[in-house]
Amino acid sequence: MSDKRVVVVTGASRGIGRAVAVALSGPGAEVIVNYRSGREAAEETAAAVSSVGGAPHLMPFSVADAEAVKEAFKEILKVHGRVDVLVNNAGVARDNLLALMKGAEWDEVLDTNLKSIFLCSQAVVKAMMKQRYGRIVNITSIVGVMGNPGQVNYCAAKAGIIGLTRSLARELISRNITVNAVAPGFIETDMTRDMPDKVREGLLSQIPAGRYGLPEDVAAAVAYLVSEGAGYVTGQVLHVNGGMFMG
Repeated sequence: MSDKRVVVVTGASRGIGRAVAVALSGPGAEVIVNYRSGREAAEETAAAVSSVGGAPHLMPFSVADAEAVKEAFKEILKVHGRVDVLVNNAGVARDNLLALMKGAEWDEVLDTNLKSIFLCSQAVVKAMMKQRYGRIVNITSIVGVMGNPGQVNYCAAKAGIIGLTRSLARELISRNITVNAVAPGFIETDMTRDMPDKVREGLLSQIPAGRYGLPEDVAAAVAYLVSEGAGYVTGQVLHVNGGMFMG
């Protein structure tokens, strides 16, 4: 059994996931870097984890595949003996207007963004209960509370994460396991960089901070929620959006 803190970050090959993996790294951390595809990007995350003293472990599997999730966490627990932190970050967007949305676009987003949190949390929760310690952080989104046209699938999944987080928090706090969510606003990632300039400018005008967020801004919020200082914080949604939404 590892005497280091064992951290699992899903969707950690780039963007927010990579920033979170690095923020939770250090000499006392074993960091499992999950990704579905893009080995090269995942290796870049591993290198970044190593650069700050963490011990990275690449683990490719689809978080939407129940059997793959079960086998992956079985292997993690076999090798490391425990999981202290689970950050459910993996997600996809398949934007379309509801009138035009295909069933496959709905299913992929709900499976990857919401069902995956059920699968990964269920795969690890018994071990956390047994060790009487755990930190689970789920990455939701500002649009899960505000809504956004053309994203009914994405918004439904992100809103669902909030309900899941609060319910699971009530189930687990008696075992010293906290469950929280972080809701990023518009963050500088591959997804937002691909938006048309006019759309980006329009969104920027709605952000009181006057800038897009950085993946590191989100990672800092996650780092707080998994810290010992946040042991009395559970069932909460921490908004990281530069003032775009205040609730």
